[in-house]
Amino acid sequence: VTMAVRRQSGANTVAVIDGVKINLERVKPQLPSDVKVEVIRDQSRYIHAALHEINLHLVLGSILACLVVLLFMRSWRSTLIAGIAIPVAVIATFGMMWVLDFTLNSVTMLALVLMVGIVIDDAIVVLENIFRFVEEKHMQPFDAAREATREIGLAVLATTLSLVVIFVPVSFMSSISGRFLFQFGITAAVAILVSLLVSFTLTPMMSARLLKSGGVEADATEGDHERSRRGFYAHLDGAYTRALEFAMRHRLGVSLLAIALVGTSVPLYGMVKQEYVPSDVDEAEFEIRITAPLNASVTAMDEVIQRVHADLKSVHGVRTVLALVGSSFVSGVSSADLFVRIAPHEERTFSITRLLAETAKLRPHAAFQGNYTQRDVMQQVRRKLRKYPDLRSSVRNVPAFNIGGGNFEIDFALQGPDLESLARYTDELRERAKRLGGIVDADTTLRLDRPELRVVIDRERAADLGVRTEDIATALRLMVGGEDEVSRFRDEAANENYDVQLRLIAEDRDRVSAIRRLYVPRTPATQVAALPGANDQAARADGRLVRLDSLVSIEEGMSPSRIDRLDRQRVSSLRAGVAPGFALADRLEALRGAVREMDLPQAYTASVRGRGAELERTFGEFIWAFLLSIVLMYMILASQFESLLHPLTILLALPLAVPFALFSLWGTGNTLNLYSALGLLVLFGVVKKNSILQVDHMNKLRAAGMPRYDAIIQANRDRLRPILMTTLALVAGMLPLWLGTGPGAEERHTIAVVVIGGQSLSLFLTLILTPVAYSLFDDVAERRGWRQGFRLRRRQAA
Repeated sequence: VTMAVRRQSGANTVAVIDGVKINLERVKPQLPSDVKVEVIRDQSRYIHAALHEINLHLVLGSILACLVVLLFMRSWRSTLIAGIAIPVAVIATFGMMWVLDFTLNSVTMLALVLMVGIVIDDAIVVLENIFRFVEEKHMQPFDAAREATREIGLAVLATTLSLVVIFVPVSFMSSISGRFLFQFGITAAVAILVSLLVSFTLTPMMSARLLKSGGVEADATEGDHERSRRGFYAHLDGAYTRALEFAMRHRLGVSLLAIALVGTSVPLYGMVKQEYVPSDVDEAEFEIRITAPLNASVTAMDEVIQRVHADLKSVHGVRTVLALVGSSFVSGVSSADLFVRIAPHEERTFSITRLLAETAKLRPHAAFQGNYTQRDVMQQVRRKLRKYPDLRSSVRNVPAFNIGGGNFEIDFALQGPDLESLARYTDELRERAKRLGGIVDADTTLRLDRPELRVVIDRERAADLGVRTEDIATALRLMVGGEDEVSRFRDEAANENYDVQLRLIAEDRDRVSAIRRLYVPRTPATQVAALPGANDQAARADGRLVRLDSLVSIEEGMSPSRIDRLDRQRVSSLRAGVAPGFALADRLEALRGAVREMDLPQAYTASVRGRGAELERTFGEFIWAFLLSIVLMYMILASQFESLLHPLTILLALPLAVPFALFSLWGTGNTLNLYSALGLLVLFGVVKKNSILQVDHMNKLRAAGMPRYDAIIQANRDRLRPILMTTLALVAGMLPLWLGTGPGAEERHTIAVVVIGGQSLSLFLTLILTPVAYSLFDDVAERRGWRQGFRLRRRQAA
């Protein structure tokens, strides 16, 4: 006996499950000793495991980000000042989540993990500038905190606000994914705003109190190099300075190289596969749907599923199999649903925890041996099911979140007026899908396999014999279909009333010969004579019975078990999964090509539903959200820098990061999906921070009277260290997501790949291109007089 417990809308999943488990423990002592209670499906198991992994990533990412600060500044006090920004921002964000009634789930926790490398950025930038004032200008920490924060404040404010306007628009997308991303965007935006507040208050205060000027001055210089700028950083600084000077002498070549790299985004976009959500998510459980011909009995299905059950238990890694026969409301007794749970992640996948455990047993190599994934088990299951050619099976992941329409990766619909034609076209498409490759478990929703008997009445003969069509239909319904209540029976002994049901016994109603021998009444003559158009022969009817086979012919035929409609048209859908090595978008395009080759009549159309439709809708909304974010970023930067050209210089970093992000996805075999789109969102937010720091400092040095070339070289040298620190801190914060294992790791992995690859690979080009573009735009402005006109308008306004 199985019992399913479903939570009400708005209730917390984990709280409901915990309450059920508590009550189960109270019930167990009341059950007979030979009755066992076992929890088969438990969503909280995955939730707890996934949140544990995310918590671990949050802690490890924070530690690694702090180590980056220690590596560059070589000061534990500075590391403490920067590191304190992470827990402060996270805890303050928890307060916002409590106020807005958000829950700790995979979405909000993922936002916090992604923000680890970002919330520390503002603190790093402010701290580094304060540290530079103390170390290079030999200022007292209190004065340095005030002056350095004032100098860098505009750049920090611009970077933070331009980050916020990226995440907020995505939170209000209208698609199902928009509801999924609402909590993500709001949580990320609040964490960023808190980090801004921390960098302008807590970080300068701690720097003024904790940094020691005496220690810095005592070992301040060695030649022209301060203590923190010696060693490996001196080599980095020298190499970068030489590269920047070379680029400034060859600005045209650098510009052409940048344009060529941006142009590679087009072929790279075509090379990266696309899907709605990652199809290789390993949750240690999956579902199987098996459908037999419609005339299969429940007994036959039970026997078949018993054999299937035994085959599944023989697959390596399978721990639990729950099979339900005839439980479907639509397919009836000819269908079965199976739930399969396999070994947990820590037993079959590599992880740091498993490596430590095996090392304790003096066999660390065992952590790398015998590993397999859920997808490997599912492929073995598919091979096992091929031995049953009469069964149609579908092996699929448990959906991460329900978007409606069933748990199918591919839901391709054909619409048209005629059922037989629709069934023929979808069956042909199903055969073509097998030859296309990359499509597994293909099945159709419209199948003309329901046996039926069609009764064709000889109306002229029935009229001659005085038999009404209504009487024929009533006799068939009563004897074959049955009547639920023809009378009431009173059982005095039991003091109960029972409905009396009338129907032929099974062995008679299942035989056509028995149905033909049914008798129907002839209408009395007086009633027939009163009927309009009644003839004399019918009027002489005497009310006796007539055998059914003398009035009708019974034909055997097939009909659909169900008729679906979409937009008031009949529809038949091809539903299938995507094989390893392929993705949803390219398989949908292949199916569209197959439909075009079929050359359907004009009355028949094809459309994509389910995940495919949501993929197209979500990506379309993402593009609009990105465009809106870029416009808002330009407006913020233009107001901050009081310039129309400097925002263009800064935003050039965005198209430069795109090809590197796409290359990272393609090189690692990942797909462009909902989660990697989130990674692009984060990348767009962080990649321009470097340009803001560069442009802001170049403007300040030029305003102080330094020549343009010298200002460009000096400003970029000054900002090299905070740029490297923030970039490496972001990468360090993402490393646990990239290398992590466990439930849901595949989803988080794609985000880390985009951010780490895009930010790291585009870093050097951004460091070179931004000063080059700055000088080129400045030349254009000087040549066309834009700068003088802008200054004149400002003086007139004053």
